[in-house]
Amino acid sequence: MMAHSALEMLENLIRIPSFSGEEDRTADYLASQFEVRGIPYERSINNVWAFNKHFDAAKPSILLNSHHDTVKPNSGYTRDPFTPEVENGKLYGLGSNDAGGALIAMFHAFVHFYEREGMSHNLIYLAVGEEETSSLNGAIHALEKMPPISFGLVGEPTEMNLAIAEKGLIVIDAEAMGVPGHAAHTNTVNPIYKIAKDIAWVEQFTFEKASEVTGPVRMSVTQVQAGKQSNLVPAKASFVMDVRVPDVYELEEVFAIIDAHTESVLTARSFRMRPSSIPADHPIVLGGIALGRKTYGSPTLSDQAHMRFPTLKIGPGKSERSHTADEFIYVDELEKGIEIYIDLLKTVL
Repeated sequence: MMAHSALEMLENLIRIPSFSGEEDRTADYLASQFEVRGIPYERSINNVWAFNKHFDAAKPSILLNSHHDTVKPNSGYTRDPFTPEVENGKLYGLGSNDAGGALIAMFHAFVHFYEREGMSHNLIYLAVGEEETSSLNGAIHALEKMPPISFGLVGEPTEMNLAIAEKGLIVIDAEAMGVPGHAAHTNTVNPIYKIAKDIAWVEQFTFEKASEVTGPVRMSVTQVQAGKQSNLVPAKASFVMDVRVPDVYELEEVFAIIDAHTESVLTARSFRMRPSSIPADHPIVLGGIALGRKTYGSPTLSDQAHMRFPTLKIGPGKSERSHTADEFIYVDELEKGIEIYIDLLKTVL
């Protein structure tokens, strides 16, 4: 019964376009699923949440969080991204893997415990929008409305293994100024050479510290912009860096090190996407290990970056399928996800 309900809900979500910032209809649908089950819920913008029936403010609370927005389908799709189809045990559709499977499995785990009395913790289910763009109206907005949280489960595709840490992110814009002029003359200062030196440093530099779980700081130059004419030295040149930061550094600390070693003028777009983790000996982690789940460090970001309490990322599906053409999740992954969420929560409730 629960597995059938979960598949039906995920198929219905796939049918509704929900690009980041445009999730009002999927928020409506999720709200309707609480209504038909007689579960009171709250909503702010496109974030929807509910508390267990016997919520007790004197008890610690566990957050069950996932997102219902998606990226836009890429040009490689051979199927209609908004038409759910089950073939050979796979449910195809945009958002099926990232993160519809986790969202719906977590929803059913919450419903399973909703009426239970005598639990050691409260449960709060929170479905947010705008995760894919890390915008202010998603988890950042919703978390301001939450009561104190002891720890959280963040639903993302991890094959139901335990992502006990993930790196933070700094996106850095770098710009170098020069003296423009004709390429045949010598009275110029070429900013392309300046950024070339900085890019070479980025490629070669190794930070001193590394995390045992997520490894070292990883810097990647992802965009370069310079010049418009073949015979003209440009006035400026710029590049963009993607910097993934483990929890052994503060984001501001890493930025300062990069800034000290480069000539370009650097600007960090934000310091909001911070590293996140949960202790390896936390009861929820030990509970997962007892269930045969593996721990690892996640290379991808999630709404964990906005949470200032311990968080464990776990969900059905596989991260490598996210944002790919003809995205899918195995139906039995969805079913197994519900089962493992319930069994995992039982270890702490």
